[in-house]
Amino acid sequence: VTTLFIVTALIEMQELLVIDDLLSALVGIEGRYISIKRVRGKEGYVVFQIDSSMDLALQELTRRIFPLCEDFVLASQFVESRSHFKTGLVNHALAAALRAFLLDYQAMVAQLEHQFRLGRLSVQGLWFFCQRMMSSLNALAVLIEKAMSNNTSGSATLNLLHSQAKAMAGDSAVRSLLEKMTDCASAAYLRMLERWVYEGVIDDPYGEFFIAENKSLQKESLTQDYDAKYWQQRYSLKDGIPSFLNNVAATILTTGKYLNVMRECGHNVQVSLSENSKLTSFGSNHQYLECIKSAYDFASGELLTLMKDKYDLIGKLRSLKRYLLLDQGDFLVHFMDIAREELTKKPEDISVEKLQSLVDIALRSTAAASDPSHEDLTCCVERSSLLKKLTSLKDLDCAYSSDKLAAADVDQPMTLNITGLETFCLGYKIPWPLSLVISRKALTKYQLIFRLLFHCKHVSRQLCQAWQIQQGFRSVKILGTPILRSSILCRSMLKFVNSLLHYLTFEVLEPNWHSMHGRLQTARSIDEVIQIHDFFLQKCLKECLLLLPELLMKVEKLKALCLQYATSIQLLIPSIEVAAAESKSKSGSSRARAKRSQDRDEQLKLASENVVMSQSILKFESEFNAELQSLVPTLSKSSQAEPYLTHLAQCILGVGIDQ
Repeated sequence: VTTLFIVTALIEMQELLVIDDLLSALVGIEGRYISIKRVRGKEGYVVFQIDSSMDLALQELTRRIFPLCEDFVLASQFVESRSHFKTGLVNHALAAALRAFLLDYQAMVAQLEHQFRLGRLSVQGLWFFCQRMMSSLNALAVLIEKAMSNNTSGSATLNLLHSQAKAMAGDSAVRSLLEKMTDCASAAYLRMLERWVYEGVIDDPYGEFFIAENKSLQKESLTQDYDAKYWQQRYSLKDGIPSFLNNVAATILTTGKYLNVMRECGHNVQVSLSENSKLTSFGSNHQYLECIKSAYDFASGELLTLMKDKYDLIGKLRSLKRYLLLDQGDFLVHFMDIAREELTKKPEDISVEKLQSLVDIALRSTAAASDPSHEDLTCCVERSSLLKKLTSLKDLDCAYSSDKLAAADVDQPMTLNITGLETFCLGYKIPWPLSLVISRKALTKYQLIFRLLFHCKHVSRQLCQAWQIQQGFRSVKILGTPILRSSILCRSMLKFVNSLLHYLTFEVLEPNWHSMHGRLQTARSIDEVIQIHDFFLQKCLKECLLLLPELLMKVEKLKALCLQYATSIQLLIPSIEVAAAESKSKSGSSRARAKRSQDRDEQLKLASENVVMSQSILKFESEFNAELQSLVPTLSKSSQAEPYLTHLAQCILGVGIDQ
């Protein structure tokens, strides 16, 4: 009996000693019989051990409490390490929330210690009172272990919290705790998000936000660089978007971009904040999604109104149509008349300053003078032909390789004698923020269409001059002479060029413009405006044959033949003498009239007997007709995929593809 009493007293004494050490171990302090061993290679990880001399039952019960002690040490180490500035605002907020939780935990330990001092606490009781805290702290320890092993921060930490909370769906208390931690940690992220969607400002000192700013990209590049990426890359999404924002990340990015554009314009605007619009949490009620949508709608509508009203977007587009798509006819005719001498020079010999002054004169001398936007019109001279320009623009959706295009262009007869008439181009000064819509790339596409139209106009004018020269023979019998054959050929060429111009203007540009104009009236955002405008330009390029190299090369060859013919006529037909004879007064003696008639007959006879002229006209006629007829199978083949080419065939050939 005495031995049993001694053993029992010894166990009770050991229990008191173990409880005293356990209360210290619960807050990470070693005792006399409970020691701490740190795990090598794992910062913050420790293992608690109890003296083997203790009673086996006490050892077993004590070891059940050790995981709680180890989890506390791990959490304390995380709080200390994640409170440094470099770890980021989200980790700061999470560490603060964990610190508050650990204070509650330490208060529990203090209460247990108080019970121990009163002699009311046993190891079994200690184990019982720790149960409530063990599951919570263990869940936090699992979270902390993953965060430390992956060194998470910002969005990654929020994603980890979110996924851990969802994984604890079966334990409402633990899930509630993790959701509270998520709310606390996301508070700093919400402030960043609020500033972006309500002010367009990135307030991200530690690089945690999922939107990045590239300050090296300036808005001026939109009007200077064909491949400018300002709108796409000045602000962009980073990797590691919070999972609960994945579906609205693009909307968030766009909202801030719109606000930034307005701020760059000096139009300081901020979304009006109310109690309902504040981002309080990323909770399950999805209130934050409604706030983001409201902010997007406001920013989008405000910027669109600014662009349309203050900066007259539609007016600028209409001005581009007027000048670069040749909707202003009198201006172009007058300019081509006064600039003819300069435009016939080689590109490197042309004075752009002189051309600009001639453009200004033409603008002030025609109906364009009443257009307030005409002062924004500029001019330039390219150094290469239209086909070569197309080969240099790699992003155009061409069916032929650039090598084939380049080879075809070199084979063109006009290439060796290229002049300003083939390379002249109008430009336009586009201010910010209209350059978002009418960028350097968009303006280049307008200029490609302009060069095609301008050269067609030039060819038509040259053919008209050739036709006028031949009209000097109207009063003379030309039946059976090369003059008659030449007149018929000239009419055919004029019909081809004018039909081509009719197709480009009334079958392509006008319908597409009106379609774009109608869609712009219902657009709800600048991105939609950009998309509509880019679609219009791409469709016009394609239907103007600029993206169909096989057809474009044939059309260019036909135009080259027309120009060669018109030049040859002016050299081969002795029009000067005939025109001079016709221009003399019809009054006079019958002898004088007979003399003039005899002179005309002699000139006609000389022209009809001119072997070089006859052969040249026959050659031009043969080549032109052959090229024109070769368009039929090409158009027939292409029209199956591109129905609009049927209209081209009807305009140029006068018949349908099937016929």
